[in-house]
Amino acid sequence: VLAAYREGVAPARLGPELDLLTPREREVLSLIGAGLTNAEIAGHLVLGEGTVKTHVGHIFAKLVVRDRAAAVVLAFDHGLVQPRRDP
Repeated sequence: VLAAYREGVAPARLGPELDLLTPREREVLSLIGAGLTNAEIAGHLVLGEGTVKTHVGHIFAKLVVRDRAAAVVLAFDHGLVQPRRDP
C-alpha cells in the first residue's frame, strides 16, 4: 500500500468495509485523508465540529479501526482516498 502511495497509484475498487459507510461518512473520510482536522472538515461541510466528531466515531466503528491513520490507509487501499501530488 505504501509503495503504491509513493508511486501515486491507487486501486480503483471500493471494498465491502467502505460499503458500510454513508455518503456523508465517505465524504468525511475523504477529507480526513486530505489532512483536514475536525474543525476544518466542519467548516468545509458547514457542520458543527461535534457532528464531525460523531461521523468520525461512526467511521472508526464501522471500519473497525482505532485512529485516523488506520482509517485513511484502509480508504486508500480501497481507492476512496487518492495520494496528494506535490509539485
